[in-house]
Amino acid sequence: MDIYRVHVSLRDIEPAIWRRIELSSQITLKQLHRILQIAMGWRNDHLHEYIVDGRRYGTPDPAYDDPGEIVRETGVRIATVLPEPGAEILYVYDFGDYWQHDVRLEAAFPPESDIKYPRILDGARNCPPEDCGGAGGYADLLEILLDPTHEEFEHMREWAGPHFNAEVFSVNAPNERLQKNRSLAVK
Repeated sequence: MDIYRVHVSLRDIEPAIWRRIELSSQITLKQLHRILQIAMGWRNDHLHEYIVDGRRYGTPDPAYDDPGEIVRETGVRIATVLPEPGAEILYVYDFGDYWQHDVRLEAAFPPESDIKYPRILDGARNCPPEDCGGAGGYADLLEILLDPTHEEFEHMREWAGPHFNAEVFSVNAPNERLQKNRSLAVK
């Protein structure tokens, strides 16, 4: 088993929102989803899928998806879809806001015995609030929050939360959450 160092970046946002994560090459796409939710700061309120070479992976819904249209993510290890450094997959979260994350394998290496995986090494900027309207809605939100005289300022400040700061990201809280989630730990 190798450890993968992946770089995750949210598309269509400038300046970039990104994370660098180390995790086991043997986790499934379902486990990767849970890691990405924690690392990015999402609340797991919405559906998601991966797109790899035009093929969709996720949780098929018989009411909406044709048989074989979506490959069940629980049986697919990330080593299968990220076979070598430089390989990249697309992770889509929230089909309404349609947040697209590029997940790129930077390196693969043996695990270090004194390190607990998965772990977030670094990142930049806070994740957008859930349900803010995708990249365009998020840009509008940030513009309003920069202008205390804007007619929607108070409403948006309350909606986003008084402590929301788009520029701040720390690895501490998400790393604590990852360490507490035993089903994601390297065994």
